[in-house]
Amino acid sequence: MHSPISTEIKESLHLTIPLASAQIAQAATGFVDTVMMGWLGQETLAGGGIAATTFTTLLVIATGIVIGVSPLIAEAYGAGNKLKIQQLTRQGIWLSLLLAIPGMLLLGQINRLMRFGLAENIVIIATTFLNTILWGFLPALMFAMFKSVVSSLSQPRVITLVVVIGTLFNAIGNYILGFGKLGFPALGVQGIAWASVLSNWLMLVLLIVYVCQDKQLKTYNFFEQLDGIDLKILRELVWLGVPIAISFAFEIGLFTTTTYLMGILGTDILAAHQIVFQTIAVIFMIPLGMSFATTIRVGQWMGQQNVAGAKRAAYVSMGMGGLFMTVMAIALLLFPRHIIALYLDIDNPENARAISLATSMLSIAAISQILDGVQTTAAGALRGLQDTRVPMLLSFLAFWGIGLTCGYLLGFRFGFGGVGLWWGQLIGVAVAAWLFVWRFLRVISSSRADAATS
Repeated sequence: MHSPISTEIKESLHLTIPLASAQIAQAATGFVDTVMMGWLGQETLAGGGIAATTFTTLLVIATGIVIGVSPLIAEAYGAGNKLKIQQLTRQGIWLSLLLAIPGMLLLGQINRLMRFGLAENIVIIATTFLNTILWGFLPALMFAMFKSVVSSLSQPRVITLVVVIGTLFNAIGNYILGFGKLGFPALGVQGIAWASVLSNWLMLVLLIVYVCQDKQLKTYNFFEQLDGIDLKILRELVWLGVPIAISFAFEIGLFTTTTYLMGILGTDILAAHQIVFQTIAVIFMIPLGMSFATTIRVGQWMGQQNVAGAKRAAYVSMGMGGLFMTVMAIALLLFPRHIIALYLDIDNPENARAISLATSMLSIAAISQILDGVQTTAAGALRGLQDTRVPMLLSFLAFWGIGLTCGYLLGFRFGFGGVGLWWGQLIGVAVAAWLFVWRFLRVISSSRADAATS
């Protein structure tokens, strides 16, 4: 006889493994892009890296809005409401389109902001990358929406396959277009951007084909009756999704703003930061996948009006997130030079300062990983409870009110430079972890009390 905890771990892993695998594969796109930018030189790594970070930041914020479908569909799935699932998905398609247009326009103009504080050669490289990769914004956003739908319907495994195919396609495309292989011209950073665009479109097409062919999913007829916007459903998605997006913006905005501040401090510091940032971005995909799974599990339990099950799902996820990230932290502390060698030639004297800085930053990042595992899974549990507004305010307090302020003071006022900025990020993550766990305990206790009196 399996205990409720062991059963929950099994069900959580059923969702977490494919979702986390898909997140890792998707993050590997940025990882491979960054590695190949490093092969093109430090300047390309700095300029292309800051452009890739900018694109990712805007995409994550927009994704936060469209993945508002996830807790709503999970709840409807738990309650057996097929019509609601259809309505939410169709309006999710419209929402993705409505968000993609301004997102692409913004990416085309954001180079104006980069001219404040960054070297002109870095701005030119970044602009070249952004003007190309903006054409991948729509498919990436639409894919995120469909990924949330399919996962919330407890069919996450196909997502892993699709993302792995897309990632392999991107890596091969980077090599061919970036370095001029198989008769193609060497496009450098622009070729790397085009490879990402094409891989985003490929993943979207593959997932849509699966949705239309799968025995269970095709019964929802998602692509019928797409001729109009349902303002009531769309408002429901936006009402839940916008606070999620703002919370994402506060979190990733801390890292993006820090990246720009690193650029002001110098090319060596920015290159070192990009190495550490891209490394932990890949690792972070595991707890991020866990958080998506937590949102779904908590939402499904709440759809069945089972508060105890929702609480158990959250605790299991937070425990697994913290444990996994502890293992990753140990690996970062033990093998820093092996990690840095993936990006830069550690035997080249010209890279000595960047390597030294990256080693120090990795040590700080390792500590923050443990706390990040807890805070992101706790945030996922809150989304499953459809509690998004208060966590949005808590995100602002943790990441900007405390994290960015501490980073700026340590980095610029107290002279710790890039290392000080990383300490600020660590402090912000620590505060967020404490606040999100506190908020979850408060909301779930209230839900339990309401269930007892109803």
